[in-house]
Amino acid sequence: MSRRVTVEEAAALLREADDILLLLHQYPDGDTIGSGYALAMALTALGKRVRPVCSDPIPHKYDFLTEGTEFPVFTPAFICAMDVADTKLLGKLAEQGAAANLCIDHHATNVEYAENLLLDASCGAAAMVVYRVIRALGVPLDRRMAECLYTGLATDTGCFKYPNTTPEAHRIAAELMEEGARYAMINESMFDRKTRARMDLERLALAGMQYHFNGRCAVMVITNRMVEETGAAEDDMEGLAPLPRQIEGVWVGVTLREKADGTFKASIRTGDKVNAADIAAYLGGGGHRGAAGCAVNRPLNEAVARVLEAVAARVDNINA
Repeated sequence: MSRRVTVEEAAALLREADDILLLLHQYPDGDTIGSGYALAMALTALGKRVRPVCSDPIPHKYDFLTEGTEFPVFTPAFICAMDVADTKLLGKLAEQGAAANLCIDHHATNVEYAENLLLDASCGAAAMVVYRVIRALGVPLDRRMAECLYTGLATDTGCFKYPNTTPEAHRIAAELMEEGARYAMINESMFDRKTRARMDLERLALAGMQYHFNGRCAVMVITNRMVEETGAAEDDMEGLAPLPRQIEGVWVGVTLREKADGTFKASIRTGDKVNAADIAAYLGGGGHRGAAGCAVNRPLNEAVARVLEAVAARVDNINA
């Protein structure tokens, strides 16, 4: 069980530490990348040796956040996990996650694996919590830090459309814009620009959409064969998960993505009638009320059946 800490206490731990390793979760998204790199820049400004690491490559769409950054190699003396609710989300870095001195997160499903935990589940993004920590550290925001934090905030709130968007999220975004964050470029890159391969993959996935429970649940499947056929890259996968929930009348949208071993990873998106985190928890995963995920280590037909079992078990009146 973690010791819960305040923003000021977390800042004090970081201020006293050095040789700090920042762990980003596997399948990195804008929030874990933006949060990790913003904090790395802030700690570097304080003269700390720090390095953000991830078990998976950072998608090229985030090059504008990472380009030109150089961090030293060292034996870590302090480990901080960024936007990571469970060590199993760290992939090959899970062992280091189990030894984490601090976790900065916004997931209510955090399993409290770190020695110290700074958690605010009311925040729409971990970037909001990191913003508070950087302020507590007394480091002035520059344009690069602002762009990292804005990217994390915008991606985890769906460009400020999801129910987790709060007045504070807008206030922080406005301040980041004032600090020079290129918000128009970031929003276009994150939400509007798609490769031809991505469009072809989207077409195949949508063509195979399955509907269940009188149309209340939509399941979209992305197989390795689809990825190979379209030539889609890892960058092209981000942003697919919300598509099933965008269909009128759908309460629960599920995207099943095939892994290298032929089993699947589920991304769950819901509206205000359903708690996505409850469905994911039934399957051994976690997340937020509107967006959650889990591994479904089964072949396709069994994976679909298992997901539908979870939806039926956790959603009242799904057949109504």
